[in-house]
Amino acid sequence: MQFGIFSVGDVTVDPTTGRAPSEQERIKAILAIALKAEEVGLDVFATGEHHNPPFVPSSPTTMLGWIAARTERIVLSTATTLITTNDPVKIAEDYAMLQHVADGRVDLMLGRGNTGPVYPWFGQDIRQGIPLALENYALLRRLWREEVVDWEGRFRTPLQSFTATPRPLDGVPPFVWHGSIRSPEIAEQAAYYGDGFFHNNIFWPQEHTRQMVALYRDRFAHHGHGTPEEAIVGLGGQVFMRPNSQDAVREFRPYFDNAPVYGHGPSLEEFTEQTPLTVGSPQQVIERTLAFREVVGDYQRQLFLMDHAGLPLKTVLEQLDILGEEVVPVLRKEFAVGRPVTVPDAPTHAALRDRTPDAS
Repeated sequence: MQFGIFSVGDVTVDPTTGRAPSEQERIKAILAIALKAEEVGLDVFATGEHHNPPFVPSSPTTMLGWIAARTERIVLSTATTLITTNDPVKIAEDYAMLQHVADGRVDLMLGRGNTGPVYPWFGQDIRQGIPLALENYALLRRLWREEVVDWEGRFRTPLQSFTATPRPLDGVPPFVWHGSIRSPEIAEQAAYYGDGFFHNNIFWPQEHTRQMVALYRDRFAHHGHGTPEEAIVGLGGQVFMRPNSQDAVREFRPYFDNAPVYGHGPSLEEFTEQTPLTVGSPQQVIERTLAFREVVGDYQRQLFLMDHAGLPLKTVLEQLDILGEEVVPVLRKEFAVGRPVTVPDAPTHAALRDRTPDAS
């Protein structure tokens, strides 16, 4: 099972100081966090893709390419690659290039985005979000798997005898996770192709998460890719930790109360009760995360959101030390207990290459 972190890259005022970092400070902080993630033994670093303030990660491949050059082991991924507003041709070429740069340590999570104004900025209509996601991904798969593509669809100009370059490393496209919080059509899309399904799992109650993952597992089996237990599932989560749970709550409360996403709404106590957000001791985080298996079954990837809501870099790095030293080692051990041998590991480039015919 893989453990890692994902960043949405928000530039948010620190409510305890009244200061927001500059865009460069925030970008440099994300890079430092990625390097720290490898240092403390995590498996995955993922960045979001956003094209609107207050977010800065508008070019994930630029960021991940920099990180690839300075790391050796960690898998580089996205927390969202916008399949709706990016050209599938550009996605195919950008991420194949990143594969080569990173020696295969690359996968990506496709999503539609939830910010309406972004669609027209890239010439699209949010009302076509689902059809765009379906059509664009169908084209992206062909671009990675066929040397020469002839194609015509609804949302972009036709392609005639087109070859995307570079070709995927070793002839093996990056593994794709389809990320969705609430859209059954995306769970169905992931199941149809036998790809991974990632449920963000940071805002919704566990019963919703259970239903979405169960739908994906059932449809994965329906489409002939294996048993429901063999489906590839990832979950998100939010945590803030201190050795003493009361200290964690006291320190995190002003960040929660003023966060752009969930501030000025339910109280911290209500939110932690109703969603997977965990604010407390490392042991509380361990127990809460292990309970996710009771909701979705054995799964392959767990990513945590830790650098949001204006938290300063120093604090985030401290959180990563706790995660890597006290939490993840226990989670690895406990999640392995009772895990059926039929449950697959998270796909890696090496594993996909070894089972792909004619991969070089």
